[in-house]
Amino acid sequence: MVDHVQSLARGLAVIRAFSATAPALTLSEVARETGLTRATARRFLLTLVELGYMRSDGRLFTLTPRVLELGYAYLSSLSLPEVAAPHLERLAAEVHESASVAVLDGEDVVYVARVATARVMRVTISIGTRFPAYCTSMGRVLLAALPPADLDHYLSRATLRPFTSRTLTSPTALRAELDQVRGRGWAMVDQELEEGLRSLAVRIRNRSGTTVAAVNVSTHASRTTLQHVRRELLPLLQATAARIESDLSAQTRT
Repeated sequence: MVDHVQSLARGLAVIRAFSATAPALTLSEVARETGLTRATARRFLLTLVELGYMRSDGRLFTLTPRVLELGYAYLSSLSLPEVAAPHLERLAAEVHESASVAVLDGEDVVYVARVATARVMRVTISIGTRFPAYCTSMGRVLLAALPPADLDHYLSRATLRPFTSRTLTSPTALRAELDQVRGRGWAMVDQELEEGLRSLAVRIRNRSGTTVAAVNVSTHASRTTLQHVRRELLPLLQATAARIESDLSAQTRT
């Protein structure tokens, strides 16, 4: 029995072809991005237009706000974003830096909550933004928490490409770094995802002690030293994680 529904997978692939850098696409561009034939891509696009998830001016297709419904069930059932929000606001006000919470999804981290005080990256980060887990502080915290077999599987299939000259691209070196992260419960990434970007992350655990997310602070190398990040930011970040964990535990008891 085959449980995989290919048509659903293709329809989701069409939706995922659109992004902040590609908000409007032609039929040919969608077909190229998804690997579908033009005829197949056209059927999916027109179906999405009819259902209200997409609009078209006759040439370009764009997503409509209705696509948010697809993620609403997840976000509404996941208490983490709303629990974390006030704590991120407090942290950002204390350190005057952007703070975020992310979860692991496949080989990426996905931002589920964020308070931005300054733009520290060339790209705009918002809810739903994805970055490769291996070269981000939150990603390393989450990878370090994986069961050994899952981490082995990740390391065997992940493509560790260099984003900067500092990016760890050796599976052996990455595993060693994750061993350290696992032991201390936090990770620092210094300019591995983007030049000038320093990021510090701490794990967030549920009542049973399982790591379910990570919280981080991002800063620019021109504003902070590594020593300042460890000495000043780490205690505040750890306190924030503890408050989020406390609220999550209290919520599961009610």
